[in-house]
Amino acid sequence: MPRKVVILGASGRDFHNFNMFYRNNPDYRVVAFLQTQIPGISGRRYPPSLAGSLYPDGIPILSMDYLEDIVKTYGVEEAVLSYSDLTYEELGQVVSRVAAAGLTFKILGPMDTMLESVKPVLAVTGVKTGAGKSMVSREFALEMRRRGLRVGIVRHPMPYGDLEKSAVQIFHSFSDLDKYEATIEEREEYEHYLRIGFPVYAGVDYGRILREMERENDIILWDGGNNDWPFYKPDFMVTVADAMRPGIEVSAFPGEINLRIADAVIINKADQAKPGAILKIKENIKTRNLDAVISVAESEVIVDKPELISGRKVLVIEDSPTVTHGGARYAAGYVAALKYGAEPVDPRPFATNFFRKIFEEYPHIGPVLPSTGYRPEQLRELEETVNKAPVEAVVLGTPSDITRLIKIEKPVVKVEFKLKIIEGPSVREYVDMFLEKARKKVV
Repeated sequence: MPRKVVILGASGRDFHNFNMFYRNNPDYRVVAFLQTQIPGISGRRYPPSLAGSLYPDGIPILSMDYLEDIVKTYGVEEAVLSYSDLTYEELGQVVSRVAAAGLTFKILGPMDTMLESVKPVLAVTGVKTGAGKSMVSREFALEMRRRGLRVGIVRHPMPYGDLEKSAVQIFHSFSDLDKYEATIEEREEYEHYLRIGFPVYAGVDYGRILREMERENDIILWDGGNNDWPFYKPDFMVTVADAMRPGIEVSAFPGEINLRIADAVIINKADQAKPGAILKIKENIKTRNLDAVISVAESEVIVDKPELISGRKVLVIEDSPTVTHGGARYAAGYVAALKYGAEPVDPRPFATNFFRKIFEEYPHIGPVLPSTGYRPEQLRELEETVNKAPVEAVVLGTPSDITRLIKIEKPVVKVEFKLKIIEGPSVREYVDMFLEKARKKVV
């Protein structure tokens, strides 16, 4: 008899793990995907076209709240953790809940879940969401393009809509964002690449995505989501640590795994670090990974119209994952507001019902508004909350230009951030290391 399994996830790693390990495996039967972290996306179905011949009716996607009921009803024997951005305390709570329900707890490791490419793969990962890995990835992409290489960016999956239509997504322009009905959360990760001319690949079936990338590019750059390890086996892997959160690099899952298997670690946001933070992070790196090369970098934050916020009350909107399950109190928007002399106003008193629930679920969030907008009704509440705010301007800390999706009735200031390495190897030197390690592959 096949062993009955539930996969615990958040519409990303869970689907990839299924495709890699369970899809055509007769020894197991996946009863359901049970999802957390992302509000309002359960109640769908993993379609038969993606699930394979063992699942002619597809697989239900339900909330994690149903774990115990599913176990009792269907005799589930095993739960597979397939999502990221967990502190070790949160991970322990999941393990305890699974064991208390009578199940075996499992994690599929890199050997079971990484695909190999015939093209060179550079991976950029983080120890926790909000460490600043995308700005690092962007600098690597630009350096390789200066060398005449065609670089394709592959992003961690965020298929929050129609899964069948999302199997393979290729974004070459902003019109593709509309074509695939990308959420704010997806746009936050894609737009900054599209602005500077890099194609972005994402979706559900990363085997098919890989074949498309290999056909169209010289280099594959994995810009990892959250603090997950890569879906593609890297020839060179860079992990980004956060100087504002010393210790998180060795207290988050699976961020510490990224730290342990990295070829290089870039400690980002050194300009915002407290005394002693950089030294502590370096010591933690060395206790986990003696072979990793280390650099220290600053994250320079600028705004396009500083005169609109100087000395004024502002609402700061930050990218949602960083300040929700990423665990950060604030991000680039708040830093920029203070830098340019603005007064951030706490959005809680005028938040709509949906955002009040967000603040209750994530009480650590500072005086900023998460840019949560997975569904149209959430976008409406985001718009309502922003426009109710008694402020003179809005600071967009999110990389997405959300004015394309909602109408903001106040002046808007956009934040940009750039990487500046101040200690250790440069981006150029890291690219040299990567290409040397990948020299046997065709470029």
